[in-house]
Amino acid sequence: MFARSIFSSYYRLLTGAALALAVFALTGCNEKAAEIVAPGRPVLVATVHYEAESPERSFVGTIKPRIEADMGFRVPGKVAKRLVEVGQTVDLGQPLATLDEVDLKLQAEQAEAEFRAATGVLAQAAAAEQRAKDLRAKGWTTDAQMDTSRAAADEARARLNRAERSVELTKNSLSYATLEADTRGVVTATLVEPGQVVASGQTAIRVARLGEKEAVVAIPETLVGRAKSGVATVTLWSEANKKYAAKLREIAPTADPATRTYLAKFSLPDAGDSVSLGMTATMTLSDSATERVAKLPLSALYSQGGDPSLYIVDDTGEVTLKPVTVKSYESDCVIISGGVDEGAKVVALGVQKIDPAQKVRVVSSLSF
Repeated sequence: MFARSIFSSYYRLLTGAALALAVFALTGCNEKAAEIVAPGRPVLVATVHYEAESPERSFVGTIKPRIEADMGFRVPGKVAKRLVEVGQTVDLGQPLATLDEVDLKLQAEQAEAEFRAATGVLAQAAAAEQRAKDLRAKGWTTDAQMDTSRAAADEARARLNRAERSVELTKNSLSYATLEADTRGVVTATLVEPGQVVASGQTAIRVARLGEKEAVVAIPETLVGRAKSGVATVTLWSEANKKYAAKLREIAPTADPATRTYLAKFSLPDAGDSVSLGMTATMTLSDSATERVAKLPLSALYSQGGDPSLYIVDDTGEVTLKPVTVKSYESDCVIISGGVDEGAKVVALGVQKIDPAQKVRVVSSLSF
């Protein structure tokens, strides 16, 4: 009995010691886990982004050629052929359309006949003048007859000169029966068809030069000054990732009576063949002289009798108080012009309760 009692006491002692060790071990693990997973103070942050104080303004425009000429025949007549179509590229001197040449050829033949007749008349008048001179030298004729022969010769020379000019004009008219391109370009409109009778100077073919292109936009009157002094860029709808530098070339002196906007033309010196006429583009106007500022929530600003400051949160969760330059205040936000870097994360709420020695945890939203 005595041995059994001793064994039972020894067993209880071992059991108590094991339980004590287990409780001590579990207590130490819990304290260690608490140290590892202890969360920082959750904070909402705002990202600093600087942009122009005067916001950019965008307008929809159209790509057009700087020079687009309405070409027409220099003589009237009946259209015989139209040799080009809309969208076709033409070179310098390429025929575009022709007129019926029957009447023009008849006029040229008539002028040639007049020239030959004038040549014969001049030869006869010149011979008569020479004979009068010879007779007058011998005293066999009067001064009156000499003057008459001289006047007839002068008239014949003038008639021949007029016939020569008539021949040249008819030759030019015959060449005008073929309408030719005066520069390299693309056909944007065809306004005549074969068989149509056209007048002199009537528009027949419209050709746009393939040189400099421009963006045409309507500018409101409040931004006319920025259009003249600001920086303009153009982006095509078909190529949204590429920007083209634009320069104001011309702006209308008066506003459109219906829309009260001013038509402005911006040249695109860097536009290549990929920029086609008629494309839709977005032109952006920005003020180059404006200051770059950042807009932040008013609750992010910290000021306890000193300079306005912001709490900056780094990647490790540490916070740093940095003074900033305040540009202006609005109803729910503050405009800063410097003091923090672009892309910095600032505490946006509860800055009065931040302890700089305590790490924080960035959250997307606060739940209560």
